[in-house]
Amino acid sequence: MKLIVGLGNPGREYKNTRHNVGFMVLDNYLGKVDWKTKMESYFYSTEIKGEQILFIKPLTYMNLSGLAVSKIVNFYKIDIKDILIIQDDLDLDTGVYKIKRNSSSGGHNGIKSIISELHTEEFARLKIGISKNAQIPVDKYVLAKFSSEESEKINSNMNNYCDVVDTFIKFGIEETMAKHNKN
Repeated sequence: MKLIVGLGNPGREYKNTRHNVGFMVLDNYLGKVDWKTKMESYFYSTEIKGEQILFIKPLTYMNLSGLAVSKIVNFYKIDIKDILIIQDDLDLDTGVYKIKRNSSSGGHNGIKSIISELHTEEFARLKIGISKNAQIPVDKYVLAKFSSEESEKINSNMNNYCDVVDTFIKFGIEETMAKHNKN
């Protein structure tokens, strides 16, 4: 069993904001599915090649994402190596992505919450760049909508992000990192 978590904030006012890129990737990867509400998350389960795959979008808001993630992990007894978190990253240029495992939160409050609740940094992450703007406070910047140019960069890489999810599901983190972290 694998768990794929897209980080973001629930609610229309957060749709297409920089902080919601994790939600955007899951919506693109899955298309129109019937999300259920379960354990403080939007929850969708399917089987791929005989393995159950759980997808969640936490409803706890970004800073408390770990609460929802830990409920699912503990209930389903998911191994840490079988978790992929999709997150935004201020330190990467918009659209650029990197797969990491066993790294610090880098100041990302959603990741801090997950580390705190799971008591480990070992889980895998798909980090998607949203850049940063020194003229705008971080909290306002991450909750702002993508510009049309930024949206184009995100959308032009969406197939790559979805391929990362697909590769992780089929082969795990080592092969995913080998395939996608080329630079």
